[in-house]
Parts: sequence; structure tokens; C-alpha cells
Amino acid sequence: MADNRICSLTFAEIKELAELVSDKKLGRIEIKNGDSSILIEDKKLPPVPPVIPSASPVTAAVQTAAAPAVQNTETRPADEKITGNVVKAPIVGTFYASPSPDKPAFVKVGDHVKKGDVIFIVESMKLMNEIQSEFEGTVEQILVENASAVEYDQPIMIIK
Repeated sequence: MADNRICSLTFAEIKELAELVSDKKLGRIEIKNGDSSILIEDKKLPPVPPVIPSASPVTAAVQTAAAPAVQNTETRPADEKITGNVVKAPIVGTFYASPSPDKPAFVKVGDHVKKGDVIFIVESMKLMNEIQSEFEGTVEQILVENASAVEYDQPIMIIK
């Protein structure tokens, strides 16, 4: 009887990972074990750029759980030009507007922020990274929904 394992994973586990990549819009996942490896890519998504440290300060925080939905999230047409200071995701991960589900959002549309204020969290590899503002001004728009996946360099917020 043939062994149904590749890189120490069963075909059922590989299928589950492929569904996870697709459902969470991860782009790709690679698993290596010694000399063997498996790469699962979602061809519908553009390739994921490497994670490059940003100029914005990123602080690891030890917290878990999802945050409540962002209020006053505004959507904009794809062809609308963004004006103001654009806060971008410094890493690939999941956007959270507040430190925990029972806490209020760090900022909402209309709030004034100063340089260094924590304005959101990006969870990446089970680490909660507090993202601090590089700008001083008023939050004009929040461009992503709470608990949604974000890509490296994706616009998250507009501060004027």
C-alpha cells in the first residue's frame, strides 16, 4: 500500500491548506521539511511580494482575538485619486482596528492623530504588530474592513 504523504502531509491536509490559501486570499504558502517541500499558490491572486521592513515603527504586542468591526469605514471608487497622507500596511497580515474585541477602535474617521500614536494592528504569523502613525492630522478615511487580510504596501488609511 502506497504512503499518502508528501512532505509529512496527507493529501487531505494538502487539500485543506489549498482551500485555506484560496479562502483567506493568502496568495501562496510553502512548507519545507528536509529535502522535500510543497508550494500551494492561488493563481487568481498576484504574487505576494516579500515582507520588507517599513520605515514606520512596528511594535510586537502579545494579544489574541479579533477586534470589533470598524465604524465609519468609507469605500472609494477604484478610479478616485487619493489625497492626503496614505498609511500603508508595512507587512502582510490581518488588519485589526482595536486591541481586542471588547475595546474601542484605536482611531475612527474624524479623529486627530499625532506621530507615534498607535492607529491599528496587523496580525502576522500570530504576532500582533501595533502600527504607529507617521503623520499628524485627521483620519479622513479607513480603506479596509476590520479583520480583513491586507497585503504589503496596501493603503489602509488616509490622514490629512
